[in-house]
Amino acid sequence: MPIIPTSTYRAPSWLPGGHAQTIHPVLFRKLKKLTYKTTRLELSDGDFLDLESSGTSRSKLAILCHGLEGSSKAGYMQGMATALEKSGWDVLMWSFRGCSGEPNRLAPCYHSGKTDDLERIIQHATTTHQADKIDLIGFSMGGNLMLKYLGERGSDLHPAIHRGVAFSTPCDLACCSAELAKWQNKIYMERFLKTLRSKILVKHSKFPEHFDISGLATVSDFSTFDNRFTAPLHGFKSASDYWRRNSCKQFLEGITIPTLLVNAANDPFLGGDCYPFAQAERNPYFFLEVPVQGGHIGFGGGREYWSERRAIDFLTKA
Repeated sequence: MPIIPTSTYRAPSWLPGGHAQTIHPVLFRKLKKLTYKTTRLELSDGDFLDLESSGTSRSKLAILCHGLEGSSKAGYMQGMATALEKSGWDVLMWSFRGCSGEPNRLAPCYHSGKTDDLERIIQHATTTHQADKIDLIGFSMGGNLMLKYLGERGSDLHPAIHRGVAFSTPCDLACCSAELAKWQNKIYMERFLKTLRSKILVKHSKFPEHFDISGLATVSDFSTFDNRFTAPLHGFKSASDYWRRNSCKQFLEGITIPTLLVNAANDPFLGGDCYPFAQAERNPYFFLEVPVQGGHIGFGGGREYWSERRAIDFLTKA
């Protein structure tokens, strides 16, 4: 029954509540941006993925997956990469289609369950890096993608794939979308939609036949956005069909390597269905930790964040 009963995370007394713990790292954590080798990975469908990597010589490699509308430059990615490098890993960070600062070439881009792109990243890593252990780390939407990938593949993973860690993951996409639509979360919803609307305008200029942008400025939640754009662009019937088929929760029992999910109890993005206690009770490989505090990809306090120490601790366990 790998539910971790007590978490070691304690938020600083000066950082109370899930909203403050979510927002503070975004606004106030200052990190030196890592300068890594950049690689453009060409894909068989004519599109591309942009990668940043620290090296190819160490015996351990970590592949990092960012959250919705993030990139390899996100603070949580940079912080985790820095901590991993100090502890003996090479790091490979990748940006989802259209997230690296340049629009992707095709009308579709990325979505919460597009695990074939992660598979291509892993194929690239196993052919270009000498590591005998590859660990996967995902944040928020990237956590959903990673956990879905591990559960889909089950025992049919490349033998180098060692362990997985996910933070602040919307295991049930419909539940997360409903939480973010609440008035108290409007600041987060609008932050996401601002960049998503901008990308739709760019897409419309290149592929006008695929995008009806009438009323785009009034789109105010993921239900509307995913019904109008995400679902039809990626072959789903509706937002609810997209959410149902791509939520990682249904795949968790298929995970066959040690994998840790850390979802804070006060995460403003996550509702009750995003805490998969039953799945953790049934799968000896899937560990669930629910700190009382932490917010969404927060876990702040100190120069190195608790989430970075926690990931390294889990990945180095025998």
